[in-house]
Amino acid sequence: MFAGFQRKHRLVNGVNIHYRIGGEGPPLLLLHGHPQTHVMWHRVAGQLAKRFTVVAADLRGYGDSDKPPASENNHHYSKRVMAQDQIELMSSLGYTQFDIIAHDRGARVSHRLALDHPETVKRMILLDIAPTLCMYEQTTEQFARAYWHWFFLIRPAPLPETLITADPEAYLRQMLFRLSAGENPFTPEAFNEYLRCLSLPGAAAGTCEDYRASAGIDLEHDRHDIAAGNRITCPLLVLWGIEGVIGKLFDPLEEWKKVALNVAGAGLPSGHFIPEEVPEILLEHTWKFL
Repeated sequence: MFAGFQRKHRLVNGVNIHYRIGGEGPPLLLLHGHPQTHVMWHRVAGQLAKRFTVVAADLRGYGDSDKPPASENNHHYSKRVMAQDQIELMSSLGYTQFDIIAHDRGARVSHRLALDHPETVKRMILLDIAPTLCMYEQTTEQFARAYWHWFFLIRPAPLPETLITADPEAYLRQMLFRLSAGENPFTPEAFNEYLRCLSLPGAAAGTCEDYRASAGIDLEHDRHDIAAGNRITCPLLVLWGIEGVIGKLFDPLEEWKKVALNVAGAGLPSGHFIPEEVPEILLEHTWKFL
C-alpha cells in the first residue's frame, strides 16, 4: 500500500500529526473517518498522486497521530482545533491553498476548516455525511438504531472507552462490516492496520472525545455560523452511498445547500466506505470536479 509515499510526523498545533506524502502537482489533503486511519485511501492514493501532491493525514486521536487527553468542553477534539492541526500541517509543508477530499469524521473537520479558513480551500469533496447539526436535530428512532455509535461514544468516560478497549476487534468488525454494502471491501492489510491503531493506548479515548465534541462544542460553533450567515464558499462536491444511512435517511444535497454556496452532489452505488467500496467511481467524480 502507498508505494512511492513517505511516512512522516510533524509537530503542529501542539500535537504530532502522522501523515504520508507522495506524488507531484498541486496539493491535495485526504482526511479519513472513524474507525479508520489514512490507510482508508489506499485504493485511490496512487492514482491521485499521478496528478496531485497527496497528503494523507491521521487526525488527532486516530492512527499514529497524538491522542491528547480529555479537556474541558472537549475543546481538544473540537473540529475547530482538529482543523487547525491540518491547516498548520499543510502550511508547514509550504501549502497555503489546497484541495480536500474527506470522509466521515475527516469530512466534519473539513467542514469546519472551510468555514474558519475559507482562503485556504480551493475545492472540497465530502464523502457520506450530512452536516452534523442537521443529523442531530433530525434524529429519529431509525437513525439512532443505525448510527447507535453516535450515542454510545458520547456517554461519559470511562464506559465506552472501557468497552472498546476490552475487545477492539469486535468493535471494529461491527463498525466496518455493518456500514459497508455488499462483499467485504476491506483488504486484510487495511483491516489489520485499523485494528493495530484502534488498539493503541489512548485511541479509544480519542475516538470518544471526537464524538463528544461533535455533540457539544461543535454544535455551538455550527449554530453560531448559521446565525451569523457564514457559509462554505469554495466549490463543494458531496458524494454519498445510496445503500448507506446518509443516503436513506437524509437529503444530503439539500442539507449542504443550506450551509454552502456552491454545491453539487450525487449518490453512489455504495455503503458508507466509498473509497474502499467503489474507488474507481470515486476517482471518476474526482477527476471531473478537481
